[in-house]
Amino acid sequence: MKKNIYNVFALGIVLSLGACKKDFLNQRNPNAVAVENYFNTENDVLLAVNGAYQSLRSSNTVGENSGLFTDERSDDAGRNDNQSNAGEPFQFNDFSLLPSNSYLKSHWLALYQSITRCNVILANIDKVTFTIAANKANYTAEAKFIRALMYFELVRKWGAVPMVTKPLNTPDEVSKNTFRVPEAEVYNQIVADLKDGLNSTLPNLQAASGIGRTSKAAINAYLGKAYLTMASTLPNNKQENLANANTYLLAAYNMKTFGELSEIPYPDVFDVAKKTTNKESIFVIANKQGDITYSSSIAANNQAKGETINSLKVSTGSGANVKLDLINEYEVADLRKDYSVKYANDPIVKDWFITKFRDASANATNNGYGGNDWILMRYADVILMLAEVNMLQGNNATAIQYLDKVRTRAAMPAYAVSTLNPDYATKFPTLKLAILHERRVEFAFEHQRWFDLIRNFTEAELVTYLKAKPQASYGIAKLTNVTLKDRYYPIPFDEVKLDPVKMYQNPGYN
Repeated sequence: MKKNIYNVFALGIVLSLGACKKDFLNQRNPNAVAVENYFNTENDVLLAVNGAYQSLRSSNTVGENSGLFTDERSDDAGRNDNQSNAGEPFQFNDFSLLPSNSYLKSHWLALYQSITRCNVILANIDKVTFTIAANKANYTAEAKFIRALMYFELVRKWGAVPMVTKPLNTPDEVSKNTFRVPEAEVYNQIVADLKDGLNSTLPNLQAASGIGRTSKAAINAYLGKAYLTMASTLPNNKQENLANANTYLLAAYNMKTFGELSEIPYPDVFDVAKKTTNKESIFVIANKQGDITYSSSIAANNQAKGETINSLKVSTGSGANVKLDLINEYEVADLRKDYSVKYANDPIVKDWFITKFRDASANATNNGYGGNDWILMRYADVILMLAEVNMLQGNNATAIQYLDKVRTRAAMPAYAVSTLNPDYATKFPTLKLAILHERRVEFAFEHQRWFDLIRNFTEAELVTYLKAKPQASYGIAKLTNVTLKDRYYPIPFDEVKLDPVKMYQNPGYN
């Protein structure tokens, strides 16, 4: 009988089991392959690792359609609809998020289910005899990389969270692991998992045949981002964390296979026809053009009625919402604006929509089965993080050099020249705000903005920053709702109910 990899994970769905009846664990799927019987060959491990990568595609983890949990929490996007789906999606951008929100719970559970897949691999890989020893180290590195990414999502959004690094197969095991651990401990695990990957024989960057898998450049880049986040959000060891961030970001940067970023035109980064030769991409979720299951839907989903720029699929809606606040932040003649957004003149739309992700080719068909890979890490991110970390270390001259690499690619004036422009100087009076601005327009709709905001501002600063924005450019979601509590998401209600003491709620959500 052919083994189905997805049935491997029928056991131990971590904390999601806690909200269900304990009898759930005693129910057997007659079509499932028990974990203890599954891992026999190298290929079994490979299929399990592929299954872990597969989990990243979900709109409830970090897939292309997961913007509800990032962009729609920020000042870049959102929705001017507080009625659909019981108004639950609207809560994210309206800063009226409830612990009972079903989308929030689905996100939480999906992240832990992905972690479970990785834990199952790591707990069983030693049972297999490998003819190629390096494969074992590489598969281990890949599983730990994915686990680290999921915990990075969790800790940034919720703060202290339960941390599980082995399969949980009984109600007692679940109960014993149902408690929140401090953020520092979660970050320590993230760092440990990523560093282990540097001891593997993974390539510095994946070749075309390996697109969608991790690499040492990706590991170094995420280590740099993790340390940079730790420096900004944890109270201790700021300078040490900044030094580590600089080290690993430079390691990733030095693995690039191009000279200057300006060698890669901005539109080429997102061009479906050039994705296999795109030297800027570091880590992506790979999609297959024309395939009903593994294609990308982001181009078609974002398209507004009456438009054809994104997809051959006919749209009847307004596409993805773009906040006027973002439109107003683009500088005059910034080519990234013209590539990323467009104004739709259709009478039912009359608004901006996202054009950054396009596949209007015949191979994508009229169903909108696009070939866009979803980019999770690229070199412009590494470069602007190097600008940020050097700025925080007091190395402003170096920071500006990195900042200008990105501005040059966008055909924008150098920072020193831009500061002489009264409009630029007024909007971005500090180097910190200039870097934050550059990240905003460079990575618009790439699910970066919310993380950039919470990394750069304290809770109080974030409230002040958001409330200073014109309500008219934000939409119907109310900026007056923003309070100190909104730095973190609420712990889902069902998880708190398991143990109100160990799974205590975040402040402001009780």
